[in-house]
Amino acid sequence: MSVSMMAQAPTTPWWKQRWPWLLMLGPAVVVVAGSYTGYLAYSQQDALVVGDYYKQGKAINQDLRRDRLASTLGLSMALGYDATTGTLNGQLRRNSSDQGRSERLFVHLSHATLPEKDIQLVVQPDEFGAFQINLPMLERSRWVVLVEGEKRDWRLAGAWTWPAQRQVTLQADN
Repeated sequence: MSVSMMAQAPTTPWWKQRWPWLLMLGPAVVVVAGSYTGYLAYSQQDALVVGDYYKQGKAINQDLRRDRLASTLGLSMALGYDATTGTLNGQLRRNSSDQGRSERLFVHLSHATLPEKDIQLVVQPDEFGAFQINLPMLERSRWVVLVEGEKRDWRLAGAWTWPAQRQVTLQADN
């Protein structure tokens, strides 16, 4: 090829070529995505930071005190749900020195993912600690169960996957 043939070849400016634009597309997408991520980071409130961490820490210690009292009292709770009759059955067991005392119990069933499906019950056990209460169909889910005394001075807590577990027993840790 001679120099005169090269001079006659038509040359187009770079902005009319497709390759420079294709090579610039990647960094341009990264700049746009980074700008959007920065916007989200500065415009959204951080939900993980607790405003009054000292008060929350004291509440955790209060819960631990309630767990220790339940352990001292030797409390345990057996819960079961009968889907055919639609009843929740429970039995609160105490150590032998505290039998015969019946107080109202607060039973809280927290749905694993949907707070609007939480169930709060107030039950009055008989002198043996047994109770039975009508309950609409219990959804198939993992439930966090919390049982508290009438004065809320003790608590029993645990997890229950219904119907995989027909019954759950909550015991205070020693």
